[in-house]
Amino acid sequence: HGMNYVRLRIFNDPARDSGYSPGKGFCDLAHTLQMAKRVKAAGMKLLLDFHYSDYWADPQHAHMPAAWRNKSFPELKMALYDYTKQVMQALKDQGTTPDMVQIGNEINHGMVWPHGSINNLDSLAQLIYAGINAVKTVSATTNIMLHIALGGQNDESKFFFDQMVLRGIPFDVI
Repeated sequence: HGMNYVRLRIFNDPARDSGYSPGKGFCDLAHTLQMAKRVKAAGMKLLLDFHYSDYWADPQHAHMPAAWRNKSFPELKMALYDYTKQVMQALKDQGTTPDMVQIGNEINHGMVWPHGSINNLDSLAQLIYAGINAVKTVSATTNIMLHIALGGQNDESKFFFDQMVLRGIPFDVI
């Protein structure tokens, strides 16, 4: 029907009681690996959406995963890098490297709160950059998407992208 991409979302620990899929873990690494095989077997491209949370991340909810709480900012950046790299490497190892990756979901208000809040643009940019570096370490050809909500709100969208460009964040798609 003309579709050429499948977008899969991944959560850090969705099986937690307060996670996206309590007790089941849908959208964790194991399930993502299975779905990625189906995507590639169907001849389609894969867009992977990192939520960097145990639960849904959007402009009203961008809470860091429980495993990353109480980390210093440098430790948090390293945890985000390591997690992203681990997921990317697992996908690459099974022959299903993502064609495109979202570094965060609907991040116009930030991600991995409180450190990556939009009110702390330098820290937010550092977290995004850590994710991008991890992706590119595993697959230099994977496209990077910066994904925001409310794209029709021109002033907010322009502000966000201008701030990311000002901070040198490389991306291919919005």
